[in-house]
Amino acid sequence: MRVLGHAASINVRKVLWTLDELGLAHQREDWGASFAPTRQPDFLALNPNGLIPVLVDDLGSLWESNTICRYLAQRHGGGTLLPPAARDRALIEQWMDWQATELNGAWRYAFLALVRKTPGFDDPAAIAASITTWNAAMTLLDRQLATTGAYAAGETFSLADVVLGLSTHRWLMTPIDHADLPAVRAYYDRLRARAAFPPHARADVP
Repeated sequence: MRVLGHAASINVRKVLWTLDELGLAHQREDWGASFAPTRQPDFLALNPNGLIPVLVDDLGSLWESNTICRYLAQRHGGGTLLPPAARDRALIEQWMDWQATELNGAWRYAFLALVRKTPGFDDPAAIAASITTWNAAMTLLDRQLATTGAYAAGETFSLADVVLGLSTHRWLMTPIDHADLPAVRAYYDRLRARAAFPPHARADVP
């Protein structure tokens, strides 16, 4: 299997962590950012959106990070990260979808302003609003984790924790005033105890 995308991308790291949790051999190729351009024809043939990551395996190419993670778990996971029962699976996927929509939308402006230093993301009011919304979203996650006492969807580590674990890492590593969320911090410590997590959650890569 090939993973196309640079390792600083949080979406690429979702896929890499999933592969490592499943013990799947793979090779990563640098695309995007300052590496190979994703608008060239051979990349667009794999993902017409010109975005990373892209997974290429014996069946072809796939794009959209959460979809790639679901595919890997379903095809290779034997029910460990994504169970086959409809209700159990839905409880996991709802948190994956929440991460991709509500949580990502909350952190985007503040992260691009404070970490990426992206031109045009320098409005103090917009930064403050993003931080407030981000902390509110993480507070919601904190309540869920306090309820389960372990992981996002229950007592067992699942694919939801791959996407939310990296989002939690991003929240903790971004220089903002963090809400006091003890369940989130305990959750992060549990994730760091997993061998596959720390390589994709380094302090220098929020």
